[in-house]
Amino acid sequence: MSFISIENVSFSYDEENPAASKAVDGVSMEIEAGEFVAVIGHNGCGKSTLAKHLNAMLLPDSGRVVVDGDDTAEEEKTFDIREKVGLVLQNPDNQLVASIVEEDVAFGPENLGVPPEEIRQRVDEALKAVDMYDYREHAPYKLSGGQKQRVAIAGILAIRPQCIVLDEPTAMLDPSGREEVISTLLKLNRERKMTVVLITHYMDEAVLADRVVVMDSGKVLTQGTPEEVFAQVELLKKHRLDVPQSAELIYRLRGCGLQIDKIPLTQDDCVALLEEAIK
Repeated sequence: MSFISIENVSFSYDEENPAASKAVDGVSMEIEAGEFVAVIGHNGCGKSTLAKHLNAMLLPDSGRVVVDGDDTAEEEKTFDIREKVGLVLQNPDNQLVASIVEEDVAFGPENLGVPPEEIRQRVDEALKAVDMYDYREHAPYKLSGGQKQRVAIAGILAIRPQCIVLDEPTAMLDPSGREEVISTLLKLNRERKMTVVLITHYMDEAVLADRVVVMDSGKVLTQGTPEEVFAQVELLKKHRLDVPQSAELIYRLRGCGLQIDKIPLTQDDCVALLEEAIK
């Protein structure tokens, strides 16, 4: 059984006329334990709404979400589900609640009733995991955007979830901050085998995932490995979606008659393909 099972889920913010304005419309997918899944799509496609269903922040109008065997619609399971699935929002300032970094990271475990000596251990472990231990006594407002987001991630890690869901965590960051956050997520996924669900509109982040899910108008448009998804350049463009710059370049060169079969995802792959094509 998959760690998270999303079964024909629909949801609308319009309680008076839900059928006419579905933010999520009949979405089904499985997320395996230890998997890194990127969900992409243009603004308003339903990806953030879907993310909030994964830890019972929102409940489906129809269909169901099952997390490690627990149905999110069962109120008595909400606490357990939120221990298993942590949610990081786009703006870290909305999740930082204390005046000292280590106190902020301790907030979640304290609310779970974790003993003080264990809280100390969890806070230290979480801050080390995101390379923010040396900043444990700093004030969050003095940190950069990327550092704040890493502290927000540490606050979730201190709860010790099995999965972390991030709703466009790099949208408000500069390139350096984005790199800090994505490096942290890759480390958590590859070294700690943590399940990661990343909602993003940056294609260079999506190509790092094990699987990419493309949403459009509340539905799943297509999904597969990054190679499978971004090879569908015409489909993505038809739905006003971007592709990685390397894929875009080769797609245009193909249109000019250059014979290249593969669509690259990275700059290195692109260079290698061009060198081979012009030999």
